[in-house]
Amino acid sequence: MSAQDAEPVGGRTPRTAPSHRLGARWRRRRPLRTRLALTASAAVALVALGMCAAAFFVQRYELYHQLDLNLIQSAALVSGGHTGGPPGVVAGECRYLASPACSQIVPADPAGDPSKPYLLPVARPVREVAAGRRAPYFSNITLQGRPTRMLTTTFGHREAVQVALRSDPVERSVRRTAWLLAAAGGVGVLFAAALGYWVSRTGLAPVARLTRAAERIAATRDPRHRIELPPGPVTREDEVTRLAATFNAMLGELEQSVTAQRRLVADASHELRTPLTALRTNAELLSRADRLTDAQRDRAAAALGRQIHEVTTLVNDLIELARDEEPVPLLEAVRLAPLVEHAATAARGHWPGVAFTVRILADPVVPGVPARLSRLFANLLSNAAKFSEPGGEVELVLTAEELTVRDHGPGIANGDLPYVFDRFYRAEAARALPGSGLGLAMARQIARAHGAELTAERAPGGGALFRLVLP
Repeated sequence: MSAQDAEPVGGRTPRTAPSHRLGARWRRRRPLRTRLALTASAAVALVALGMCAAAFFVQRYELYHQLDLNLIQSAALVSGGHTGGPPGVVAGECRYLASPACSQIVPADPAGDPSKPYLLPVARPVREVAAGRRAPYFSNITLQGRPTRMLTTTFGHREAVQVALRSDPVERSVRRTAWLLAAAGGVGVLFAAALGYWVSRTGLAPVARLTRAAERIAATRDPRHRIELPPGPVTREDEVTRLAATFNAMLGELEQSVTAQRRLVADASHELRTPLTALRTNAELLSRADRLTDAQRDRAAAALGRQIHEVTTLVNDLIELARDEEPVPLLEAVRLAPLVEHAATAARGHWPGVAFTVRILADPVVPGVPARLSRLFANLLSNAAKFSEPGGEVELVLTAEELTVRDHGPGIANGDLPYVFDRFYRAEAARALPGSGLGLAMARQIARAHGAELTAERAPGGGALFRLVLP
């Protein structure tokens, strides 16, 4: 059995990883800076080497072309100066660089050759040129130990003339040009490597800073770090600087989100502490129901029910506030007039001592979630009713551009206006009223999720005015 017929043990040939997979694996293991430097260096090096190679071939062509022109001129001189003698060597001095071209006349028929040997080699193609069966041509030969360029062309009737010139000066020039261009190409490759390193180091410096900032944030979990940007405005043409600026903006949003989350957790824990304490107290009190009178047990049970309702409402509000925006697939075209009327009807049932006046001047249609918009209107009406005196009036006006809710209560103090939509914020006049301070925060969040804007202001003549500008 030959070596080609032999098989490895198990009848399977070993598998080798394809070259493209090895290349991809090598690229993944190299840093981006190294890959960019190698790519830039290779591009510049290829251009430099290509230019050197092109210059070499152009120079070589020009030198040999000049030599060929000299041969053609020498052949014309031989043709003009020959008086029609027999074939043979016409000029045989080719030992010196300054000598005229060696020349000889060769007949198509070998029978017409002279008795003296030819100086230049005579082969079958020479006879074919003499007979007119082949076009004139150039060839390289070695004559008397020196490189020589020879032209074979037609001459007279069924004869060919051969002229030759030494080509070693041309070859020396070609070699000298090759060495010079090779040196220039080497310098170009070194320059390309230095340029590639500089380009990768300079171009990826913002990316390196961005990476360090991301690693620092991942290690410290502190989004207050920022990437240093060059002075001046961020231009649209500088993609890396725009990336760094966008990353800084993202860090700013992340910092605000983390700060808001921590504040929400702190406020929620503070707000839940009091009702949970009361729940535990009433639960412990009811656990000893055998020691209580019926009236005490009823009061404790009623208080426990109210506190459970407060805690449930608070937790539901916190869950609502945790939602950032409405899911797009849930949006639909919503008519606001029926929702406003429904919210006013529900508010009359919850606040029978307050008069709700509704004026609908238009029926705008907005994209949104009906349940969330109903919650927005209910929160505004509940807040207005809470601050209204018994027998007071709450006015709702719906137009094509906005919805306004006005009460005739004590209004909002100037110092409280910037904070009325903050989570868990309770004004001095509202701390004795029921509520957790989440209703208006939730209302603004729902409004912004629907592309609207909710603002608060002091109403002319007293009271508070909430204005919902529709998208």
